[in-house]
Amino acid sequence: MMAAATHSVTLDGLSGRPIEVEVDIGGGLPTTVLVGLADTMVNEARDRCRSAVSNSGTTWPDQRVTINLAPSTLPKTGSHYDLAIALAVFAAKSLVPADRLSGSVFLGELALDGRLRAIRGVLPATLAAAEAGYERVFVPEVNVPEAELVPGIDVVGVRSLRQAVALLTGEQQPDDPPVPPLDDTPSISWTSADRLAHLDLADISGQEDSRMALLVAAAGGHHLLMTGPPGIGKTMLAQRLPGLLPDLTREQSLAVSAVHSVAGVLPSDAPLLTRPPFLDPHHTASAVSIVGGGSRVIRPGALSLAHHGVLFLDEAPEFASNVLEALRQPLESGRVVVSRAAMTAAYPARFQLVLAANPCPCGLSSAVADQCRCTPLMRRRYADRLSGPIRDRIDIHRSLPSLSRPDVVSALGGARSTRDLAAVVLEARDRQGSRLRETPWRLNSEVPGVELRKSWPVSDQGRVLMDQQLRTNKLNARSADRILRLAWSVADLNGHDVPRGDDVESALSLRRGTALGGSLRDLVQAS
Repeated sequence: MMAAATHSVTLDGLSGRPIEVEVDIGGGLPTTVLVGLADTMVNEARDRCRSAVSNSGTTWPDQRVTINLAPSTLPKTGSHYDLAIALAVFAAKSLVPADRLSGSVFLGELALDGRLRAIRGVLPATLAAAEAGYERVFVPEVNVPEAELVPGIDVVGVRSLRQAVALLTGEQQPDDPPVPPLDDTPSISWTSADRLAHLDLADISGQEDSRMALLVAAAGGHHLLMTGPPGIGKTMLAQRLPGLLPDLTREQSLAVSAVHSVAGVLPSDAPLLTRPPFLDPHHTASAVSIVGGGSRVIRPGALSLAHHGVLFLDEAPEFASNVLEALRQPLESGRVVVSRAAMTAAYPARFQLVLAANPCPCGLSSAVADQCRCTPLMRRRYADRLSGPIRDRIDIHRSLPSLSRPDVVSALGGARSTRDLAAVVLEARDRQGSRLRETPWRLNSEVPGVELRKSWPVSDQGRVLMDQQLRTNKLNARSADRILRLAWSVADLNGHDVPRGDDVESALSLRRGTALGGSLRDLVQAS
């Protein structure tokens, strides 16, 4: 009786757990049995590994082969167990020293001829291996740049099963050709802010109040709702928001890259994302594509792919109601939990939401030449597609007015560029970082209201304004907390140590969608 074991990793969302792959070659009729709560994709590994082993210098055992993926209580899915299974068979046949397998994790999908193909989720799997104390990880050569992002673990890239065996036995490595991916990994242009890098806020005529609102949203990470007729500049403003945001920190880059790796949209030539992602799904997108899920494998959706970035929903009332209502929990908790009968996966989803909507179904009710023919009931039903709880979770509300031709001409050349305003945002975030250094939060939008009231109170004048609004029932408790966060973001932009009365007034205007002015207007106007 011959037995051997190797190690791999199973992923549950973005968290991974080590898996021991045991292979036993015993007496009985020739058959291969795979146990350990494996799904259909893992069960198919038996045939892939049989052909790969047979084409890599040895034969598949002509006996009963039992493959166990332990612990058996964890669901197993994916094709990345192939390499670990095949090497365990080599070790069970005494073709690979068992001691050379210890301390290593093996990840990779095998082709029938023994080539090693790229897989999804290499970054979180390597992170899990390093946290579990493994010293070395074997991955497909295509995935090496992604795995090397994890410090403290030796990454070995291999092109084929024969090459992996040669490395473990100390023999001369075969000169196998490079293995191209089955299809080119998308450059995630649809999730990347790089495609928007050339866009400039100075290109937008007029809309000074909306530019000020965008600046505050970028400074504090606040959610934004823009309402206005078609062609007024809502999409242009949203697309220029990523340009105001600073680069991701190292910790944020690893978290964002891990989500994209699991989703299979991380480019092999740039495995570490350094800019905040920007996603703008179409309004016909399904709930699974937005929230995450799947029939066989649970994968992250747009909410998670926009982690530490911007999620823009254009024509927001046209999205399905279940998609919009699914935003409630992530907007509060910063994570998405996708539950299925067989398994549950949790993904991070701390994104910045930007919604754009027309004032009515035809969109012309607030245009310069009012040609709207929608009835009041039609307008109300259209507005009600964005429910009260969703609107209440959005910090900044803006109604974009239509501009006449003289307004457009007079506004040309009077706005600061994205580069200039990005420096202002960076200074405001540095102030937040200094103030929140000893806390688990990094942005004003993340700080709970109770902590704001207890640790960072506003000035006496600002407190009087807030009390007046609460006494007259113009604000509820959640709205009051959001106005406090907005007031701190306005104060950070203005360089104030504590939000003053005018900062609180600006926060109230941002929340209600009324006109802005004062020091914020000076920030967005060209000197």
